[in-house]
Amino acid sequence: MLDNHDIANILTQYAKLYELHDGNPFKVKSLASAAFNIKKIGQTLAELNEEELIKIPQIGKSLAPKVYEIIQTGTFQDLENLLKDTPDGIIDILKVKGLGPKKVEILWKQVGITSIPELLDACRENRLVEIKGFGYKTQSQIISDIEFKFSNEGKFHWAKMENIVNYINDLFKDLPEVLQFEVCGDFRRLNDIVNSIDYLIVCSDLQAISEHLCNGNFQLVDCYDNHYILTYLEYVNINLYKCDYDNWGNKLIELSSTPEHLELIGFKTINANYESEEEVYNNLKLPYIIPELREGLKEIEKLSLQSDLITFSELKGVLHNHTNYSDGLNTVEEMALFARGLGLQYIGICDHSQTAAYANGLKPERVIEQMKLIDRLNEVYAKEDKPIKIFKGIESDILNDGSLDYSDDILQLFDIVVASIHSNLKMDKEKAHLRLIKAIENPYTTILGHLTGRLLLMRPGYPIDHKYIIDACVQNNVVIELNAHPYRLDMDWRWIDYAVNKGGMISINPDAHQKEGLDDMRYGVNVARKGYLTAQNCLNALSVNEFEVWLEKNKRKKIK
Repeated sequence: MLDNHDIANILTQYAKLYELHDGNPFKVKSLASAAFNIKKIGQTLAELNEEELIKIPQIGKSLAPKVYEIIQTGTFQDLENLLKDTPDGIIDILKVKGLGPKKVEILWKQVGITSIPELLDACRENRLVEIKGFGYKTQSQIISDIEFKFSNEGKFHWAKMENIVNYINDLFKDLPEVLQFEVCGDFRRLNDIVNSIDYLIVCSDLQAISEHLCNGNFQLVDCYDNHYILTYLEYVNINLYKCDYDNWGNKLIELSSTPEHLELIGFKTINANYESEEEVYNNLKLPYIIPELREGLKEIEKLSLQSDLITFSELKGVLHNHTNYSDGLNTVEEMALFARGLGLQYIGICDHSQTAAYANGLKPERVIEQMKLIDRLNEVYAKEDKPIKIFKGIESDILNDGSLDYSDDILQLFDIVVASIHSNLKMDKEKAHLRLIKAIENPYTTILGHLTGRLLLMRPGYPIDHKYIIDACVQNNVVIELNAHPYRLDMDWRWIDYAVNKGGMISINPDAHQKEGLDDMRYGVNVARKGYLTAQNCLNALSVNEFEVWLEKNKRKKIK
């Protein structure tokens, strides 16, 4: 089933192709805006009919037929017409970051470039430097972006694959040939990036299962006796592996572990079949190791922590959230009440700071206005049966020189300051360190936001020495954010254990821009578990009373 992001991406592709073919600029802008807004709709559009789609303000009467056609077929006729008139290579070039339709049109119609290889050759031979809008710097960036794009082909965010896995699970439950099944591979290990969706199946007829799937949005790529390879919507690889009940345990461990984990536990020494994973580990004189830890890293030496790893239910608060005061969709009140509905005790409102004009960042007078609103709401909520406390925060831009975005007389008013880099991301390690260290040493910084600024599969983070920055955070009593948005998951889970061993605290923050985004904390919990995080070292696992004590104590430590 297509999710809202899928639908928005299809409309975005249409908008780009329409502009490429000299479409009406006003229509291009309207389509791009609609696609952007559709991503923010909380309701699942694929569950609606055309009449219901018309009633959604971001869609309306003119766009509803196209959206409904996308839901039904995965595309729509106007898009297909443009695709027929566009060389395949040009469509690939449009996917290169930083190359908009107008630049691609120049490359295509003026220079005659119609493929990625031709574009790379042109850049490496400096054939674009004299063309208006390009130049040496642009050429270099195009090469970097193409190389990054190709290195991530066939990879997907875990959250993106979750909907597909749920869809396949529902299909399997209705197939009589499927006797037992389990998703395995990258997905079962809760990896932030998934290369394929792999299933282990006990079944009566694997071919019949494949044929049933191919009546829908799946296509058969190849098949062997016990292994069928399919694709979903022509881009996600699906592997179906068949086994019997008596070797279920062996195969499930084999398909849910890295080769390094299998070597670490001595998996090749197993010379018998077992029906459960527990029996396999028992034969190896080991306790059961949960799938998310089967990376071949520290899972043996960290066995004592396995039962204490952080869970979603242990989170008591949610920090770093945006409202309609900046670029969020919901009000302060709506965000707070949604958090309370999740069973949380407190929420931190951290809208964008004044320099972030693109996100309607808060000038000092609007900071004061929002704080007064929070005070009024806290008075009301404190009297209710299920109170929730709102903490006053800001996501302050770390400016180019490393300073924060307000004077001290404003910064001292906040309960929470999340310091983050949002601009001038293309910097070397020395420059990144200069900015980060100055922000970390600022006595008003509570949390260092999204450590490297990365966007998984879209943008690499700026280069840092993780140990150096983590050590600085620990020394300055600055909490490190694990930004739980599934496109960020930054800090990388591989550094959590180092931070905790150094005495650092981690905060699992959703960076929510709408109330439903609060649920993204579970993606952060997924990777936090891979990094051996426990509630003891997670800031927002503190109760509201404990958190208030921590805030006061932390401020006394830093501001003398």
